[in-house]
Amino acid sequence: MSKQVIPTRTVRRADSRRPQVLDADICVLGAGISGVSAALEAAKLGRKVVLVDGAPAIGGQAIGSIIGTIIGLYSHGPHAYQLTHGIADDLLRDLGAEGSISRSHGSTVMFQYDEVRLARWMETRVAAAGIDTLLGAVLTDVSFAERRVQYLQFATRFGSVRVRAKGFVDSSGDAAITYGAGLDVREPTAPVYGSLNFLIEGFDGEAVQALPIEEVRERLKSKGAEYGLVRHDGWLIPFPGKGFMLANINHIETPLDPLGSARMVFDGRRQADAVVGFLRSEFPAVFAAAKIRAYGNPGIRQTRWIVSRKQLTVDDIRSDVRPADAVARCAWWVELHDAPETVYWEQFPEGHVYYIPLGCMIPRDADNIVAAGRCVDADTQALSAIRVMGPCIAMGAAAAHALSIADGDAVHAVDLLELQASLHDNLERKD
Repeated sequence: MSKQVIPTRTVRRADSRRPQVLDADICVLGAGISGVSAALEAAKLGRKVVLVDGAPAIGGQAIGSIIGTIIGLYSHGPHAYQLTHGIADDLLRDLGAEGSISRSHGSTVMFQYDEVRLARWMETRVAAAGIDTLLGAVLTDVSFAERRVQYLQFATRFGSVRVRAKGFVDSSGDAAITYGAGLDVREPTAPVYGSLNFLIEGFDGEAVQALPIEEVRERLKSKGAEYGLVRHDGWLIPFPGKGFMLANINHIETPLDPLGSARMVFDGRRQADAVVGFLRSEFPAVFAAAKIRAYGNPGIRQTRWIVSRKQLTVDDIRSDVRPADAVARCAWWVELHDAPETVYWEQFPEGHVYYIPLGCMIPRDADNIVAAGRCVDADTQALSAIRVMGPCIAMGAAAAHALSIADGDAVHAVDLLELQASLHDNLERKD
């Protein structure tokens, strides 16, 4: 018995090419950890949310770049406490229950996660929250008038889409909404290097436990150039019981032009291959059979960021003064990747906590945009401290609450006491 023929039809693109229009209370551009945090918080507040990303799946660098570790979630010291809650609590609980996240406590509490399981967690939470999600969507236009974004226009493989909303979260990483609106943005005038993380498998799981990372770094410093490598610090982090390790041990330049972006991918993968070649030759007892299990996408630390009314500075984060418009806490150290060979660290005293103000998250000349993640307004040293995953989750939550309370009015004028009360756990809790 033959199968029934599936019916087809012939179509032709309409001449008008009118965009599909989506309406929302809050549109979130960028589905990395800060954007997912913003979208889930906004949905929890009862807002209609559209979440948009240019990739074919959500997760941003947390997934695609295999960041692999959650840092900046806790204070530093032997009595470290959690600084950021919200979706962080749910994430740690759910991934912990299935063994997809591993906790360690050195100078602070850090978590290593299975990026495949975190990706599924994000997807299921976003779907369960009823968030409209637009993927594979490239921003082509920002309609901006009278200090407000009117709509964002996107190109997708199925046609153009227009998203209208009362408020917009710019969690694009590159200040894409702010830049597209024609507003001032900042760019670094000297390189801030990214990394292309990757996963290694086939190493000796027992022998690697006795290999100090300091020995690897010293060998990289003395012999890395022979393998075409320039960075001589970084990390090799085995995931307990999983048979693979995370490698964050290279530096790549992050240009702002399309062709340069492709070269960045190729160079990052070349360096990853060279790292494995170095490990096989220099530490054969551990890595003789090692190979790359997966390459991440380029991990970008800094490109463009907004210009706000008050830039957050390194002096601000060195201080213990809480600003009047504080919306998030952080304790991570300055971690500036401004040289190909190594990283500049500035460590703070144990127990030191500083704050991220709402003011540095709002573009100076816009009333309905709030930035979250690495495109908030901070000098390069301060931004290197607050762009990690813990505070990015907190900034996403703050952006959602600020826009929800503003409800279409100027977010600059939001009631700070009401906003801070809604963010109590991320500002006050010490359990």
